[in-house]
Amino acid sequence: MNVHARLAAASLILAVMGAAACSPSPEEAARAAAAARASADVHPFTIGALHAWALRDGAMTIPNDNKAFGVGRTPQEVAAVLTAAGLPGDTISVSIQPLLIRDGDQVVLIDTGAGPQMGAGKLRASLIAAGVRPEQVTDILISHSHGDHVGGLVNAAGHLAFANATIRMSAAEWTAMQGDASARALVKTITPKVQTFVAGAVVAPGITSVDIPGHTPGHVGYEIASGADRLLYIGDAMHSSVVSVQRPEWTNAWDENDAAAIASRQALLERATSQNLRLYAGHFPYPGIGRVQRRGDGFVWVPET
Repeated sequence: MNVHARLAAASLILAVMGAAACSPSPEEAARAAAAARASADVHPFTIGALHAWALRDGAMTIPNDNKAFGVGRTPQEVAAVLTAAGLPGDTISVSIQPLLIRDGDQVVLIDTGAGPQMGAGKLRASLIAAGVRPEQVTDILISHSHGDHVGGLVNAAGHLAFANATIRMSAAEWTAMQGDASARALVKTITPKVQTFVAGAVVAPGITSVDIPGHTPGHVGYEIASGADRLLYIGDAMHSSVVSVQRPEWTNAWDENDAAAIASRQALLERATSQNLRLYAGHFPYPGIGRVQRRGDGFVWVPET
């Protein structure tokens, strides 16, 4: 599995490349919409006036063995939470779905999936099914550098998968990655394409980075706004739509700062319920769009239908 293997990214900045995407014709847009509807790996939706797509990259099945979720708890405790929600108690399923947003000529991809590893690798086909070619992607926003979020930055040959895209991530995350020997090859490949920012910065029109500390040194989410509509991409603030939501105080194997990650989860759940936030969770059951509601003295995930 090795979900927390560090693979990734960047510094130094190049401005927008010359081969930026062109606005689709009405006929092309219609064909793309039809293809997306026909694909089980593409889920089109809207954020105000913006068109967005949940893109399936793959999924992982993680054993409930006290090594991933509920570290320090017993498998029986974790199983009780899962089975109460109608899920198997011996495994936990985790989806991988980057988010695509298109606003005229600007084509933004948030995270890039696992690439040719971890049993994933559907992103390119999902992207094309949504009507976008890899070379049309203008901006890539990275939540953090774990392999299931940055592995898709390169193809199986180690070349850039999105040749014309500027890659953006927080400066704190890039600083941490520079010291990661396992990310050396990827860093070398993508360094000329990367632009860093400080958490809280506007990173694209209508998209603001949101500091969500604890998971990695520079982990961020992204708030996408269009008119009065909002969608918050939560990165890896939460991994399981059941365990992470209903037991936010439990630790997991991937958070680098357990106390900060727990505080972030609890704060995010409180904000999500008090503000009725629409969330995008890249590891929740596909397509990962929904809201959090209070249930008794806790919280539950309510997927969008």
